[in-house]
Amino acid sequence: MMVSLSVLLLVFGGAAGCTDSTHNQEKAVTVKAGNVTPPASKEEKTTPSQVPAADPAPDLAPDSTADSAPDPAPSTAEVPLTTPDPKLPKRDPQSAPLDVFQQSKQLGRGVNLGNALEAPVEGQWGVTLEESYFKTIKDAGFETVRVPIKWSGHADANAPYAIEAAFFDRIDWVLGQALKQGLNVVLDMHGYDEFNANADEQEPRFLALWKQISARYKELPGNVYYELANEPNGSLTWSKWNKMLNKALDTVRSEDQWHTVIIDSANWSNYAALVSLDIPDNEHNVIVSFHYYDPFLFTHQGANWVGPENGTTGVVWPGPPAQKVEPVDAAKQVQWANDWFDAYNTQPAESNPAGPHAIAEAFDKAESWVKENKRPIWLGEFGAYSNADMASRARWTSFVREQAEKHGFGWSYWEFCAGFGVYDPSANAYRKELLDALIPAK
Repeated sequence: MMVSLSVLLLVFGGAAGCTDSTHNQEKAVTVKAGNVTPPASKEEKTTPSQVPAADPAPDLAPDSTADSAPDPAPSTAEVPLTTPDPKLPKRDPQSAPLDVFQQSKQLGRGVNLGNALEAPVEGQWGVTLEESYFKTIKDAGFETVRVPIKWSGHADANAPYAIEAAFFDRIDWVLGQALKQGLNVVLDMHGYDEFNANADEQEPRFLALWKQISARYKELPGNVYYELANEPNGSLTWSKWNKMLNKALDTVRSEDQWHTVIIDSANWSNYAALVSLDIPDNEHNVIVSFHYYDPFLFTHQGANWVGPENGTTGVVWPGPPAQKVEPVDAAKQVQWANDWFDAYNTQPAESNPAGPHAIAEAFDKAESWVKENKRPIWLGEFGAYSNADMASRARWTSFVREQAEKHGFGWSYWEFCAGFGVYDPSANAYRKELLDALIPAK
């Protein structure tokens, strides 16, 4: 979820697998009081000290500044195109066009392989992907892995913006392990902070990255998906993001007319920003994605990479609490947070801001968008951080998952084995309460 990372690349020599969540480098977020749904965003992957500017409110009216700058001239440098590991499976070249609604249904139940390949260096945030993880994920009943990838951290800064050969090889390995287990794979462009900060300046590089990715993987099976950009924000206002996603679609389709593309809504993939999306009418093989972390003061309570107003712990779900929760002073100084705690402590369950009704209303709105636009939706991320009590995390996770499935949305939990993790790497076992909330026993 922002400003450019300036992280010391401390490569963990010999690090493997997931480590304790205290080493977890989740994404920093603060929330602007004017938001329609104030805590409607999530963590992302930056260090605790790098807290960004306030999360912009949904800009659903024309933005005079967003369109004033002329579009930059595209780079004339030839983009280097490469081919994947020849051992990866390939589709039949004569394959029929994909049915996007079937593609959406196929995603089913998924999990994010977070804090691994979107770190500046894999392992730096405590997660190194292991071959055994893919079988572990499949055996639990998950059908999809979303792979957050910091492509921008492994590509030249200057034209032709070549992606490192060794990094492409690592992504080939991930694809091979997932496909061997029969898992769907979402290749997500994640953590491109420079793009969010200055979309115009980064446009040629952003498009060059997608040209390389789509050219390399165009022959893979249909259960591989491309996700254009995780949680557009900052300079990517709704109007700027619409222009950029159209250019990215053109770029991908210049190399790969076949695979399904996933597009996040603006304003940090907020469901309220779905209405601002403008996808070309002639592009039929697209799935739209939103992320869900409300109420943010519950899902991110006490997380040290978000704003100090999120520092109150002991927030249970659903509200109201049996005993009043006293917010930290920093929360009292932020109007939306102070108001939220007043309502949380006093309002009955049916109107409490930490109640099921708020979640149900959000998913109803998302389904209304589906019906109006006749495009499928995918819940790409949701989760509650480990500072919350496990019983509350399990109840919230179960309810969000149920709402997604009730509305016909596939989903992908954030995340596998770090601070939100459904899997405990130290015990080499799933956290039963969370796994049961995601994949109930039949």
